[in-house]
Amino acid sequence: MENINNIVILTGAGISAESGVATFRGPDGLWEGHRVEDVATPEAFARDPDMVQKFYDERRAKLDAVQPNPAHQALAELDQKWPGDLLLVTQNVDDLHDRAGSQRLLHMHGELRSAWCLACGERSPFAGKMALDPACPKCDQFGHLRPDIVWFGEMPYQMERIELALAQCDLFVSIGTSGAVYPAAGFVQSARHYGARTLEMNLDPSEGSLYFHESRMGKAGDLVPVWVEDLLTNV
Repeated sequence: MENINNIVILTGAGISAESGVATFRGPDGLWEGHRVEDVATPEAFARDPDMVQKFYDERRAKLDAVQPNPAHQALAELDQKWPGDLLLVTQNVDDLHDRAGSQRLLHMHGELRSAWCLACGERSPFAGKMALDPACPKCDQFGHLRPDIVWFGEMPYQMERIELALAQCDLFVSIGTSGAVYPAAGFVQSARHYGARTLEMNLDPSEGSLYFHESRMGKAGDLVPVWVEDLLTNV
């Protein structure tokens, strides 16, 4: 691809599934045995905060058993070596991009290893169990932490920054996403509206596959390193 300077990359559950992270919504519509409505809405947290806290405590603990895969590592290499603007937007709440070394990274749906204090409003790194009602690292009040996760009905983080990047990018790449969850599913249309080339890499065509100029089907761990190598070779 010629005349590529600014790149926006969107990643979804598919890239982390290859590391052993459970996808958000499985074939049965459940997230690790739970209805999404019972663990991923503000109403669920208000109704049964202990159950919701324990669910995310378990997800957080499982991160220790998974590692970044070649796709995460290739994107981190691209981040380090790409001379133009680059923004990696992930819908995933795991920390595999972080651990691979990506720096120009935005977690639009929050992070498992972050706590949001409803008393002081601050967000802090967190690796323990919120079900134990620990004190906020910022204000020291007990029992006011919630997972720093964007639930259904809540606004994803830093949307203005994402929209600005989409308006300025020359290339938009979607990796391992279903194309079913908005607003992320609409990013490809925004990027195309502003004139960007668009590429998707996925196991199967996404719901928005028709909006991409090019689609490459296969595992992210196979496709992404090849794409990154080719891109960096032509810098």
